[in-house]
Amino acid sequence: MNIDRTKFSIVVPIYFNELNIPHTIPRLLKLQELLLEFELEFIFVDDGSKDNSLRLLLEAREKDSRIKVIKLSKNFGSMSAIQAGLNYATGDCVGIIAADLQDPPELFKEMIEHWKFGKKVVLATRKDREEPLSQKLFSNMYYYLLEKLALKDYPKGGFDFLLIDKQVVHEVLHIKEKNTNVMSLIYWLGHEREMVSYVRQERKLGTSKWTLSKKVKLFVDSFVSFSYAPIRFMSAIGFVTAVLSFLYGVFIIINALVGLIELQGWTTIIALITFLLGIIMIMLGIIGEYLWRILDESRERPAYIVDETYK
Repeated sequence: MNIDRTKFSIVVPIYFNELNIPHTIPRLLKLQELLLEFELEFIFVDDGSKDNSLRLLLEAREKDSRIKVIKLSKNFGSMSAIQAGLNYATGDCVGIIAADLQDPPELFKEMIEHWKFGKKVVLATRKDREEPLSQKLFSNMYYYLLEKLALKDYPKGGFDFLLIDKQVVHEVLHIKEKNTNVMSLIYWLGHEREMVSYVRQERKLGTSKWTLSKKVKLFVDSFVSFSYAPIRFMSAIGFVTAVLSFLYGVFIIINALVGLIELQGWTTIIALITFLLGIIMIMLGIIGEYLWRILDESRERPAYIVDETYK
């Protein structure tokens, strides 16, 4: 290959994708026909898959030297896998795409054109999804709250399919933040962006491992990392509860003095105590989320452990 050509790296996190890999790799390799002036590099990060994903990746690597395979020691999560892939990417620009082909790789051609014109971040945003209604509702709510409470003007449909300049890659790696949303982190950096809209396709093969617990973790990570809204929420709830409790106390005292009501039983007191305890537990939980992240960062443990590299 001509070493003077601009290099384009594509990072693909892999987790239980043995059904997708035989279709994903040929489609990615075919991008060379659309990007003749680029040298392509494919970085697949096996995020602790327990199926045949790694074997299939290594077989593909034997046939094409442009393929690199990074094997993590266990499942660290897709965001950590992406960080690992970025660390090994050597391209002048780097694309990030999922392995399930719900995002069309051919869109990279249009994204690269924007990069050529100086855009350091090019986002493929979803104008619609061919997904179940429940999943659409969760995603729409998540991105709506993220835009309103954390990152202003965040794309309504969200994104996890994008292209970034090598400068942005270095900045993300320099931050070394754990328990975060890499996509939101890239957006937070503030570089001038270009957005390309598309329809996210229905998954054809395999079952998504994007479980509810992982979605909830991403939801919490995003807001704790990029917003002070949870802390403000606690303060607001505390203030409102204090005001209501004071007004209720005044109401009871006045009505007792004028004889409109008779103070009896413990029902009201028990109800108030239970309500206040519930609020306190919510507040302690929010504080705990922040404290856990502070503790986790202070340990300085890596976000992922690379078991083996094949490159």
